Amino acid sequence: MSKLSIVIPIYNERDTLRELISKVEAVAYDKEIILIDDFSTDGTRDVLKEYENKENFQVFYHDKNTGKGAALRTGFSKTRGDIIIIQDADLEYNPSDYGVLLEPILDGRADVVFGSRFQGGTHRVFFYWHFLGNKFLTTLSNICTNLCLTDMETGYKAFTKKVNDSLNFKCNRFGFEPEFTAKVAKNRFRVYEVPISYSGRDYSEGKKITWKDGFAAIWYIFKFRFTD
Repeated sequence: MSKLSIVIPIYNERDTLRELISKVEAVAYDKEIILIDDFSTDGTRDVLKEYENKENFQVFYHDKNTGKGAALRTGFSKTRGDIIIIQDADLEYNPSDYGVLLEPILDGRADVVFGSRFQGGTHRVFFYWHFLGNKFLTTLSNICTNLCLTDMETGYKAFTKKVNDSLNFKCNRFGFEPEFTAKVAKNRFRVYEVPISYSGRDYSEGKKITWKDGFAAIWYIFKFRFTD
């Protein structure tokens, strides 16, 4: 059975972090859990100290806030597993979906799996304008990559060690999503998409992505279409 590396980028998630980690621990796979704090200021670092010396955990701290993409790069560089799963530190994505994410990789069909919030899984009702923005960005990305995804911006992505070793990421913030998609497509990795559940947060609950990140994503979609 393949070993999983669960990479968790964290920024100001004190209220959800323990519960999320507990859910990840409960999933019955051989795994390591890699926690990367991107200079949290809400007490998250005090929570993370509880995991510093725990078996199968690695904990890293950034000395300034540089963004989700930068935290993921730190985590990817420390992985020792055969398959990497990106897991946000909030409770929007449920680790009980790991089996669905992993199936196409474990049976040899896929190198990369996107977990789609729009393929029929149970989900909290979305903000309509977020939904439209997501569909627009996914469509624009599909045009540039010739993939046929329904949810390019999903936070749930699983991929093999070969993919991780082959790709060099540069984006520091949420531009990671279009960058990852473009580079996976350019390298002709086998991509699958599966339905996942989703419990989206609103901004009062700590959601961080904003309209500015949406406009930045448009730039990154075109940038990584034509450059590396």
